[in-house]
Amino acid sequence: MINKINEIKLGVIGLGYVGLPLALEFAKKRKVIAYDISEKRIKELKNFIDINLETTKKQFKASKLIKFTHNIDDLKLANFYIITVPTPINKFNKPDLTPLLKSSETIGKILKKNDIVVYESTVYPGCIEEDCVPVLEKYSNLKFNKDFFCGYSPERINPGDKKHTISKIKKITSGSNSKIANLVDNLYKEIITVGTHKASSIKVAEAAKVIENIQRDLNIALVNELSILFDKMKIDTQAVLDAAGTKWNFLSFKPGLVGGHCIGVDPYYLTHKAKSIGYNPKVILAGREVNYNMAKYVGLNLIKKMKKKKIKIENLNILIMGLTFKENCADIRNSGIERVIYKLKKYKCNMDFYDPWVDSLEVKKKYGVFAKLKLKKSFYDAILISVAHDKFKNMGIKAILKLCKKNHIIYDLKNIFYSKKS
Repeated sequence: MINKINEIKLGVIGLGYVGLPLALEFAKKRKVIAYDISEKRIKELKNFIDINLETTKKQFKASKLIKFTHNIDDLKLANFYIITVPTPINKFNKPDLTPLLKSSETIGKILKKNDIVVYESTVYPGCIEEDCVPVLEKYSNLKFNKDFFCGYSPERINPGDKKHTISKIKKITSGSNSKIANLVDNLYKEIITVGTHKASSIKVAEAAKVIENIQRDLNIALVNELSILFDKMKIDTQAVLDAAGTKWNFLSFKPGLVGGHCIGVDPYYLTHKAKSIGYNPKVILAGREVNYNMAKYVGLNLIKKMKKKKIKIENLNILIMGLTFKENCADIRNSGIERVIYKLKKYKCNMDFYDPWVDSLEVKKKYGVFAKLKLKKSFYDAILISVAHDKFKNMGIKAILKLCKKNHIIYDLKNIFYSKKS
């Protein structure tokens, strides 16, 4: 039994948005075996390269106690494993636990008596003990809460956010018994300067995490629906939000496309669990439907605005500014703009893509054309600004206007240049 945190030999499994900063932060304090299944990813990290552009060379060098590896045998030296793999959904919006269960199988094969396995992936309540633990037991031939133990400490990483970094975000912790819960909590306190919240059980921690993103999804859905309504009433949505925001308890949310690996995914995890126990959720799925259909609305609304200004639709030139799923990050996967682009393609528009954050080759693989590095002046009939990158704000509305023809549309979806638009 591990009795004190100085007895912990730490292994982190999965080195993406969640695992890499976690491993690097711990490696400032203790030795960390940082494992990823991708040999290519490990080679990049050993050379201080993070393709997600979330980690600098300086941050890599500050974490001197880390060992990057894709060799599972290296993990046998650990006795405390933190699993940080993704939990996506499939094409039917059902939870895809494949990465989670595969990683549990991998760890199960090397699990030793008294080892501890902590999960950080977002799941539905009961997933760790009902889905992951049986896999650990099967491949280790050990008994849960007798021979090995588990914990859950959901990630709260915010890609692109340089202010709320991992050590400055309060952490929920939990364990499969009170002793393990204390041990897990004390370990995370090594790196979390703003403190932790020890949940009463793993299921409570799982539920707390999944509703964080559901709450955001619902609030954004409300504002999206209001923006559609106000647009039909010819009322400026941002002006309404500014006015309502003068009340102290009015929550600040902006309309826009909802994508990414959390907000657009996590609601389906809880609704899946709800249906499995005989409850059909209504509010959660209603919000999801509004946000999912926002892409269709944006595409059609842009076409409508162009027709109103008597801009011929066929063969017009449109510039899409922003391809990532959120501001100030490099990830184009699960981006809300994707469905807008495919909607506009049906109108035979000529589309250019511009995003200073993205890898142009990745854009080529996804959309068939490279992202633009330089833009032509007086060339575009319409510009759709879909992501609130700081680089777009710094670019300024005057520079963007120079890219437009005399008769044009600028659809500033995130109201970056509110009250400054043409």
